[in-house]
Amino acid sequence: MDWTHHCVAVIPCFNEAPHIEAIVAEVRGHLPNIIVVDDGSTDGTGRRAKAAGAEVIGQRRNGGKGCALRAGWRHARHRGFTWALMMDGDGQHAPEDIPKFFARAEKNGAALVVGDRMGNAAAMPWLRRQVNRWMSRRLSGLAGVRLPDSQCGFRLARLETLAGLRLAGRRFEIESETLVAYLAAGQGVEFVPIQVIYESNRSKISPLLDTWRWWRWWTAQTAVVP
Repeated sequence: MDWTHHCVAVIPCFNEAPHIEAIVAEVRGHLPNIIVVDDGSTDGTGRRAKAAGAEVIGQRRNGGKGCALRAGWRHARHRGFTWALMMDGDGQHAPEDIPKFFARAEKNGAALVVGDRMGNAAAMPWLRRQVNRWMSRRLSGLAGVRLPDSQCGFRLARLETLAGLRLAGRRFEIESETLVAYLAAGQGVEFVPIQVIYESNRSKISPLLDTWRWWRWWTAQTAVVP
């Protein structure tokens, strides 16, 4: 697989001006094509991403990570790419880990490869670690397979499969929704160990609010499961 021609990086961002230029520059060492979805930023994120060499899709207002990702996926398919590598725009995913995703997809034929931070879970804040494990246990039970890190946004996905899934998550619940949808569609899912980089001032996740949103999504899923 010539990943440089068939894969595009899709990076959803909201007010990541301090970090986005460096991220785009590092990612370009692995993938020349990068789509930054500027999700209603007010700090010049889109301008800086474009200056660094990314193609920028500007959202007029902040719609959430799920909305930004779907906009990026649609544009990637329109551009003719067959794979998308998703990363967060806050610098908490290491671009040097990108080749691991390509290698795992080629080795096992997986349609979705997800980053796994739990090998070094102690580097995550205690609350984030516990919430992640709690969510992953419930999703593992729902899917019938072990999902070690269900909430990681560092992913490689086949776009044709994504286009056939009914995904409606607007915010961070999109990670769980996509993972469950791939498994329900009978698509191969693999996990690959990645570095843990965490700075609390960078994360846009609200442990309480986003856990509540996830719980609303979860109860909707379990309500329709026999």
